[in-house]
Amino acid sequence: MTPGRSTAVVGLQWGDEGKGKIVDLLAAEHDVIVRYNGGANAGHTVVFDGNRYALHLLPSGILSPECRCVIGNGVVVDPRQLLNEIESLEARGIPVEPQRLLVSDRAHVVMPYHKEHDGAMEEMLARSVGQGDENLSIGTTRRGIGPTYADKVYRSLAIRMGDLLDADVLRQRLDIVCTIRTRELEALGVQASPLDPAALTETYFALGQQLAPYVTDTVYALHDAVSDGQRLLFEGANACLLDIDHGTFPYVTSSNCSTLGIPAGTGLPGQLIDQTIGIVKAYGTRVGEGPFPTEDLGPDGERIRERGNEYGTTTGRPRRCGWLDLVAVRYSAMVCGCSALAVMLLDVLSGFDELKLCTAYRLPDGSMTDRFKPDARQLATVQPVWETVPGWPEEIDHLTSEDALPTAARDYLDRIAAFVGCPVDIVSVGPDRAQTIQLGQTASA
Repeated sequence: MTPGRSTAVVGLQWGDEGKGKIVDLLAAEHDVIVRYNGGANAGHTVVFDGNRYALHLLPSGILSPECRCVIGNGVVVDPRQLLNEIESLEARGIPVEPQRLLVSDRAHVVMPYHKEHDGAMEEMLARSVGQGDENLSIGTTRRGIGPTYADKVYRSLAIRMGDLLDADVLRQRLDIVCTIRTRELEALGVQASPLDPAALTETYFALGQQLAPYVTDTVYALHDAVSDGQRLLFEGANACLLDIDHGTFPYVTSSNCSTLGIPAGTGLPGQLIDQTIGIVKAYGTRVGEGPFPTEDLGPDGERIRERGNEYGTTTGRPRRCGWLDLVAVRYSAMVCGCSALAVMLLDVLSGFDELKLCTAYRLPDGSMTDRFKPDARQLATVQPVWETVPGWPEEIDHLTSEDALPTAARDYLDRIAAFVGCPVDIVSVGPDRAQTIQLGQTASA
């Protein structure tokens, strides 16, 4: 893989594919790492020299001291979480100076009432099941992400990072917002005192003062970086199948987490992206509600979960596990414009006699299709059509070259590349940065 002027790294499934490791790996080839969507509902885990770093808002490139990191306008920021991450890294000897981290003054702020609203709405939707209705609960992390993005669309109710730097503006906005939000929370059954605009202004203005050295107009900063010939690496949160427009609606996140979100989330035109690396877990996982055609509820799914340590970075909850859905991956690679794939956690599949790949869907009328259904109700009705391929018995987490991989493992990667129509350039065989194999293969027809 040749480093380009700019690179996008995007997940092609339902998140948790291992994007953070690839961003960390590629950071040395780039000057600026840009986060363009999502909030603290997502987590990136990076392991380097045996040290584990769990990041939620900070771009993974923050672990590379030569890189500048940008939190773009498309991100929703929880100021407390951001400060906690900065302080945690600095306590471990990783400096996060203002010149190394830029936060958009247009990024919207996650407030406490957003989290209360998120949780209360999930509870109310979940209770609909007891009434014999469809379960409309999304299965959010209850971090307030959806309500924050909703306020962004409401406009008049939104708080942006730049507002935290002006106490008068913040108080004027909160006087209105708190009145409306208090009534909404009461309607959702939240038993709490009315929201206090004075107290919230004091708290969040203080947080704004702590973050003020980082807050700037990142749109101009990014265009300046491009003009200076700097190489940019775009890092998304979540993944394509959770994209608000192109994922399994309504069981999606609240932002455009495919590469289509990069222009809106950064202020940079899409043609600046020279290459897009799609991140694919060697099997399938999903968190929360929503259809998952290749989910395995038996011992194989449990074995994958335990071998892959499939528990959420943000919540710790167990992930749903199953086999690789190539129909879904090809769809996501198409939407995101992928030029290469990185297959992660291949080592987790060691020891299986056989592996299953979903290469088509059987529809309720008995017909088959190889086209993904980005609508939850339609996707819930399909049955996977399986292709079974040989597994490999040996562990591969110590291997460092393509030639050393078992034949069955190489064949598995070749099948992925051929079906998706995109070369596999990177294979991860363990969590550490060193447990990575660079490939030179190209996809066959």
